[in-house]
Amino acid sequence: MLADSGENMINFYGYINGVLTQCDAPSVGCWVSVVDPTPQEVRELIEDYGLDSGFVKSALDEEESSRIEREDDQTLVIIDTPVSAIDDDKTKNFYTLPMGIIITDEYVFTISIRETQIISEATRGGIRNLRPDFKTRFVLQLLLRISALFLTYLKQIDKISSAAEQELHDAMKNELLMQLLALEKSLVYFSTSLKANEATIEKIFRGRVIKLYDEDQDLLEDVLIEMKQAIEMASIYTGILSSMMDGFSSIISNNQSIVMWRLTIVTIILQIPNIMFAFYGINTNDIPFNHTWVALSLTALLTGVTAFALLKWKKKNK
Repeated sequence: MLADSGENMINFYGYINGVLTQCDAPSVGCWVSVVDPTPQEVRELIEDYGLDSGFVKSALDEEESSRIEREDDQTLVIIDTPVSAIDDDKTKNFYTLPMGIIITDEYVFTISIRETQIISEATRGGIRNLRPDFKTRFVLQLLLRISALFLTYLKQIDKISSAAEQELHDAMKNELLMQLLALEKSLVYFSTSLKANEATIEKIFRGRVIKLYDEDQDLLEDVLIEMKQAIEMASIYTGILSSMMDGFSSIISNNQSIVMWRLTIVTIILQIPNIMFAFYGINTNDIPFNHTWVALSLTALLTGVTAFALLKWKKKNK
């Protein structure tokens, strides 16, 4: 049989006395949570529970896109779930991971390559009235929570980008620019996954793959509304962040031009003393006004006039 200790990759949960409770062994109508299973556990899922091997492999494929499929008496729903992580350089990233939901006549399975916030919340009782014996409602409640988590992370992205924008107004820092680039990439991941999730939910909405009950119709509509709202928010934030990055790119380019202009002015001004001193340093007595004070005076005068002319010209061309 499958392992069932607290540290196991496969755990069982049933709705007992009005509470989602972890069980030592599976029973009809329970939820089987599978996280990062070993090859032996994958074989047990296929052999002991008769799960379709293709369904299990698809659920454990990190590159699998969101979809819904039915084979004999089993239904596979792959949905992309949002994940947040902080890199070694303290840059916060957001990305998505697929989670497979397999519905059979006896159980409902969730299979993922690693622990996610959705699974953690469900196992801790963070999702109210989560009943695996009502399989359709169980799936819809997970989808609704996934949609809500997308919205939560999108709001976090907006807050982080706004804070980074305020800091960049004061000083350009590479780490802040890298954070904005990471957020822009995260929004691309989110937008792609959300559109795929929307297509999957719309297929469920038609009721051809998963049997829908009248009492679940409102819940499914809520899931679809939340998903569409997340797609719209992701599109808006992507446009804002893209415009922001273009703006900062122009600012950086302009600042670079200003720095180069200043360096050019300094270089021209410094060349005047070099030219004058080189001229008066010639070993001959035929140079007019061959006196040190004349050389110094001419150098100071020409340097001042050149600096004044360049600065005046710069102001006119602003």
